[in-house]
Amino acid sequence: MKKIVIFLFTVLIFVQILDAGDFTQADRERLIRLEATLNMFMKNTDKRFEDMRNYMDKRFDDMNKRFDQLYTFLWIIVGIFTTLTLGVIGFAYWDRRTIIRRAKEETIEQLEKEGKLKQLIEAMKELAKSDSKVAEVLRQFNLL
Repeated sequence: MKKIVIFLFTVLIFVQILDAGDFTQADRERLIRLEATLNMFMKNTDKRFEDMRNYMDKRFDDMNKRFDQLYTFLWIIVGIFTTLTLGVIGFAYWDRRTIIRRAKEETIEQLEKEGKLKQLIEAMKELAKSDSKVAEVLRQFNLL
C-alpha cells in the first residue's frame, strides 16, 4: 500500500511537472520537500497502523483471558452443583435407610410387647409348667 501511494503521488507530481514545461530549481526544492513530507506521512501512517495492530492484539488477548476466566467460573459452578446434588441424594438414601431400620425395630418391639407372639410365649410357659419336654425346648431358646 505504501508503494502504491508513493507511486500515485509521484505520477501526480510528474504530470504537473510535464504540464509546467520548465523545471526550475524552485520546482526541484519543492519536489524534495514534497518527497520528504510524503515519506514522513508514510512513516506516521505505518506507525499508526502498527499501534492499532498492537492495540487490537492486546484487546484480543484481554478478551481471551476473560473467556478463560468465565469458563473456569462455569466449571466451578458445575462442580458445586454436582457436589450438592450428590450430597442431597446421599442424605436422602441414608435418611430412608435409617427410617426403615428404626420402623422395623419399633414394629418388632410392638409385636413382642403387645402382639400374639407375646401371648403365645406366655401360653408356652404355662404349658411348660406341666410338660417337661416343652420346658426343655423353651430353655433351649432362652425363652424360659
